[in-house]
Amino acid sequence: MKKIIITSLIALLAFGNISMKKADEIKWLGFNEGYALAKKKNKIMLVDVYTDWCGWCKRMDRDAYAKNDISSIVSKDYVAVKFNPEVAGITYTYNGKKYDGQGLAGAISNNSISGYPTTIFIYPKQNKTAIVVGYKDAEGLKPILEDYKKQFYGKK
Repeated sequence: MKKIIITSLIALLAFGNISMKKADEIKWLGFNEGYALAKKKNKIMLVDVYTDWCGWCKRMDRDAYAKNDISSIVSKDYVAVKFNPEVAGITYTYNGKKYDGQGLAGAISNNSISGYPTTIFIYPKQNKTAIVVGYKDAEGLKPILEDYKKQFYGKK
């Protein structure tokens, strides 16, 4: 009987840890869906502009976005969008205009993307945009997230 109870407790704890981990993961959206949601909810979009060949982009996913403190902030205060401007055949809508990937990258960055990864913060409610170029680990990204939240929302 003790073995059954102990085994059940271990299984329950393991399941609980798996469930908690999934709750902390960022739910990434495509640009069109994310833009519509950000407008509807009056939230800031965090647009992770990446490419499939970018090693630093993959590293930022692992070293920043996968960390619980970052994923908690992003999930609570932002609409998270993954955007690869090199994917062909997709039409994006931004500010009432239609774009391909490269065109959208130029439109949301004022043609200032100089490398990958690039993180673009877009607040549709106030038509504000901010751009952060380059890799950031969790320690480097956290103050940026807090700063833009304060700038755009006026809160901590």
